[in-house]
Amino acid sequence: MISLKVISRLLDYPTEVLWQHRDELIEALEQANELPFTQAIQLMMFVREYLNEDLLDMQAQYCELFDRGRSTSLLLFEHVHGESRDRGQAMVDLMAQYQQQGLALNSRELPDYLPIYLEYLTILVPEQTREGLQDIAPILALLGERLKQRQSRFGLLFDLLLSLSDSTIETSQLHGQVAAEARDDTPEALDAVWEEEQVTFFANEKSCNSEVTAHQQRFANAVVPQYLNLDAGHNAGVQK
Repeated sequence: MISLKVISRLLDYPTEVLWQHRDELIEALEQANELPFTQAIQLMMFVREYLNEDLLDMQAQYCELFDRGRSTSLLLFEHVHGESRDRGQAMVDLMAQYQQQGLALNSRELPDYLPIYLEYLTILVPEQTREGLQDIAPILALLGERLKQRQSRFGLLFDLLLSLSDSTIETSQLHGQVAAEARDDTPEALDAVWEEEQVTFFANEKSCNSEVTAHQQRFANAVVPQYLNLDAGHNAGVQK
């Protein structure tokens, strides 16, 4: 599913490689037929506009948006189990499921990182891909609404993911719910969280990458969410 693969790339941390392959992304989307025409055009416009921005600026904005607080975290487990202590083997099992499909992760990537999960779905048969998206549709809807209320361009990508999922989830009630939420990405909110959980930052590293790594390490033992339904995936013949 070409559109899903492109969206997974766009949701990942911005890199020079992505910027260098803008034209290839557009060409690929021109051949895709998974989205309605209007949404396909929106996705192509997103690629053109986003990858026409300054890379360093987009890297800084990405960190501000997805690595400050939990409400817009791209770690799926955070939105299901939070700080639950039920963890361990589930993460290993999810990694094994990816590996069975030939998806190898490097040491900086966590299995529940949304771009990784989307990449995994692209190598399944279309029916299983849609089912995988439907499994996380409530999270996609919530993240999308939060991003829209922060006036982020990324909100569009979550609308497109919901469209690809053929989900019937009702999103209208989310506007008021999200509007009533306290922001967790303010300096005061972040200080309170880090103090409470005794998170240790590397004193000599101030780059965005070091902050992303610290964030990933913090949730390294998060629990696999029930909505991924790993057993069902195995039983459905996901393995090649």
